Parts: sequence; C-alpha cells; structure tokens
Amino acid sequence: MSEVTIYHNPRCSKSRQTLALLNERGIASTVVEYLQTPPDEATIRSLLKKLGIEPAQLIRRKEYLALGLPDTNDPQELIARMAAHPEIIERPIVVRGAKARLGRPPEQVLEIL
Repeated sequence: MSEVTIYHNPRCSKSRQTLALLNERGIASTVVEYLQTPPDEATIRSLLKKLGIEPAQLIRRKEYLALGLPDTNDPQELIARMAAHPEIIERPIVVRGAKARLGRPPEQVLEIL
C-alpha cells in the first residue's frame, strides 16, 4: 500500500473529519499542516495533476477575495498565489501514490484508499 499524506488544517471541520475518517479506518498518514509548512509551486502542480483539476478549482474563493487578490485566469499565476498564500488552497487534500482527492465530503477520499 502506498503511503497516505493529508494536507490538513486543524481549524477546518472537513479537514478534521477527513483525518478522523483515516484514523478510524486504521490508515496511517503523514499529516502536513500546510499553513505551517506551505507547499511550493512544484508541489502544488503535482497535487493538481494527482487531483486531475485546474488551479482555479483548488482556490477557496472567499479567502482569495478576502486577501484582495486580483482576478486572473493564468494557471501559473494562480499556482504562485497558492504558494504565497496557502490559506487560499482548498482542503483537505489526501494523496496516495499517483492519485489525490479533496475531502469535501470526507468520504470522497475513500476512492483512492
């Protein structure tokens, strides 16, 4: 079985629920508190590929707008902004091997486990 990693924000209820789901199923995971240890641009690109989504789909709009960031459709610019402002990254993200899923809802991560 491939190692499981969760990009986690302990203040987020969905993130806590997803981590609890992994623990309840006895799935050991590496927990990355991404606000404390922000992913770099290369990591974000890798996560997007594993998720199979575009950068705009990984953005938390409310947090993005709260920062006053200007709109852009440029994927590279969005990736750079996520690296600079990790609070705008949707969460939680669970990764196993070459696949990843957003824990919204938490049960969605079971697809890759």
